[in-house]
Amino acid sequence: MRNRKPFKEGGKSKDKDMDRLEFLQRLGWIGAGATFLPHTLGATTMEFPVVRKPLDQRNFSSSAIEKAISDFKLHVKDPELGWLFENCFPNTLDTTVFLKSKGKNPDTYVITGDIDAMWLRDSTAQIWPYLPFMKSDPALQNLIAGVISRQTRCILKDPYANAFYDDESKVSEWKDDLTEMKPGIHERKWEIDSLCYPIRLAYHYWKLTNDTAPFNESWKQTIQSTLKVFKEQQRKEGQGSYSFQRNTSWATDGVPLNGYGYPVKPVGLICSTFRPSDDATIFSFLVPSNFFAVVSLKQAAEMIRSFSHDAPLSDALLALATEVEKALAVHAVVDHPVYGKIFAYEVSGNGSYNLMDDANIPSLLSLPYLGAVEKENKVYQNTRRFLLSENNPFFFSGNAGEGIGGPHAGIDMIWPLSIIIRGLTSGNDEEIKKCIRMLKSSHGGTGLMHESFHKNDARNFTRKWFAWANTIFGEFLWNTYVNKPSLLV
Repeated sequence: MRNRKPFKEGGKSKDKDMDRLEFLQRLGWIGAGATFLPHTLGATTMEFPVVRKPLDQRNFSSSAIEKAISDFKLHVKDPELGWLFENCFPNTLDTTVFLKSKGKNPDTYVITGDIDAMWLRDSTAQIWPYLPFMKSDPALQNLIAGVISRQTRCILKDPYANAFYDDESKVSEWKDDLTEMKPGIHERKWEIDSLCYPIRLAYHYWKLTNDTAPFNESWKQTIQSTLKVFKEQQRKEGQGSYSFQRNTSWATDGVPLNGYGYPVKPVGLICSTFRPSDDATIFSFLVPSNFFAVVSLKQAAEMIRSFSHDAPLSDALLALATEVEKALAVHAVVDHPVYGKIFAYEVSGNGSYNLMDDANIPSLLSLPYLGAVEKENKVYQNTRRFLLSENNPFFFSGNAGEGIGGPHAGIDMIWPLSIIIRGLTSGNDEEIKKCIRMLKSSHGGTGLMHESFHKNDARNFTRKWFAWANTIFGEFLWNTYVNKPSLLV
């Protein structure tokens, strides 16, 4: 469960200069008793003050990432975009990575930001944008190899858990959840994507480096464990070993029917008790996560065959991928009266479905980003039109922007993740520019991205320190800079 408490700035200032003054005071640029005339705040260095941690206080520094920042700021003439890129893109490295050991056996612990725990999903997503820079920065490659090694340890500890502590003896605040909690586990919410993201990281690390050192026998055991859990959660032979209940008034943290969720018909899809938002599913066959599982199973099969030389395991992974893929073709597509054939967000296998999307990734909007479908796929394009409309109950539009949210942060709260992924999956230049404009105006005066912001007031936001949103925003800006630099002018 992530922090749900919103952070809201005070009422609107009387003028722009006063907004800047309050911003600088909050950042510590103006000490007690210091005074500045409003007109002195208009200079570029004062309008965009340093919010990044000083060099000697950063958790990790990458020469390749610093060069990217310098290149971006040199060639992109919009000073605010340059400022945001410098703040956001390195945020994971600056503030959330802890390299415990280096060399042949690196070990890297990654927190989400304001929560001292390592999510399998977030840790991959936070590191993901740095993968292309490993070739020119061996220290960065070593750090990322350490993330793979730490994720291996986590999965071996409990493949059903989603978040872990650095201290394996630490007892969680959620220790009383009705599930098999162990010391060292922060939270034990079963989410398909928790086992997909480590494969995504491992596969692309391997493809970019040809390094197989992190993929030892322990890593192979995590793939075997992933296969076992996925097959168990197809629920062909009962409901499986996992259940979850929590004593809470927050409905989306609870799972009905003794912690197993509403019944599903075994059709080959995989059950996910929770969404990537850490909210409980309504129907356990979570469609975007099943799409993600197909991609991950195929990637794992290729790796196992290539350097573990275990053909039976590789074949089993591919067989499950094929089964899930066929089940998606039959059960995940529904006919909508306005948009035609679209993907449902969740299905039950017996005809019930939920039409919506959630900002967290994997989402339906993010499917091309995950390599699950092509951007041009007709069903995806129909789905996209539905998702970015008022027919999606979690699409919000207001004075501060438009985008997808979800139950986790509540009604009218837009997640920057959804705007970013909209831009990353768009083939339309005007739409990409629109996404950049909205993100540029969504930081609420902080110079950083947040979990969510109110559709009418970007200063009403949740989570001041959310590294995933910062880093993927940097990824979006960098991809645009490399591929379509004219859109940043």
